[in-house]
Amino acid sequence: MSLVPRGNFLDLDRVFDNMWSPLAKTETSESGFFSPRVDIKEKKDHYEISAELPGINQEDVHVELEDGVLTISAETHQEDTEEKDGRVIRQERRYGKYMRSFNLGGDIHEEDISARFKNGVLKLKAPKAKEAKPTRRRISVD
Repeated sequence: MSLVPRGNFLDLDRVFDNMWSPLAKTETSESGFFSPRVDIKEKKDHYEISAELPGINQEDVHVELEDGVLTISAETHQEDTEEKDGRVIRQERRYGKYMRSFNLGGDIHEEDISARFKNGVLKLKAPKAKEAKPTRRRISVD
């Protein structure tokens, strides 16, 4: 399979994996960047990528393809509400930019990649390129 997530400093999974390591240098949520969790499935004729983008509106989701790299990005903004009778004690909801990239490799038919977004989940379908069957031909010798 050539559809491989690209390693980057925005990978939130690494933050939790390296949480107890004092030398771990990873991007934290204080910076406002998050890497959405994804599932990648290989089907007979295509790959499916499902990315969690909770709290994101469809118009804020962007999928781009450049030089064989597929990038999912989205941004959500914090509501600027001021409490009159109280203050925020704890805020656990994420606000900021989501970003995740994948190297597509040579077995993806890039022109036919499709995407749909529903209930905070982005689903991409990346059709596999048709394998070129080896041909046999006779070459004349002059």
